[in-house]
Amino acid sequence: MFDRDGQRGLLVCHTLELVALAVWVGGLVVIIGAVIPAVFNSFGMEPGGRFLTRVFDGYNRLTMAAIVVLAGTTAWRVRQSRHASTDAPSAGEVRRAEGLLLTVMILLAGLIILILGPSSVTLQEQAFAAQGEAAKKEAYDAFFRTHMIVRALYVINLGLGIALLAVKAKQWINGTNV
Repeated sequence: MFDRDGQRGLLVCHTLELVALAVWVGGLVVIIGAVIPAVFNSFGMEPGGRFLTRVFDGYNRLTMAAIVVLAGTTAWRVRQSRHASTDAPSAGEVRRAEGLLLTVMILLAGLIILILGPSSVTLQEQAFAAQGEAAKKEAYDAFFRTHMIVRALYVINLGLGIALLAVKAKQWINGTNV
């Protein structure tokens, strides 16, 4: 079990984790449910696409901050659990389900933020700049193929984030990990 300072640290970790997941999951819910429909109902395709690129750039920066927080608090909990004086599961122990969900979320976010997102933005700009009907169609087709993958990965990550919240909620309610 954790000592008094460890319990306080655990409370800080759980609070920071909840805030980080609220930003990660809640931010995407707001973008998908409110921002995207408002943008495309208010602007045309090109200005709306450019605006949403900036929105997702900001969201991705917040996601990276959430990753730092979640990785840091998880590392602290792993370290504290290894130094615990009992063999009984502790409230700070990081179990396989939590670690796996977080790892996959971080890998998907990295794939989106570092590789597919920038590629999608480049293809979007090429589509906007294309001249002629055939060139524009080809450029938009290339953009939408990549964009569809990026969109699917965001939605998968959203589902994983909700699953991680459920795992953590069960852990907090039970006082131990799932």
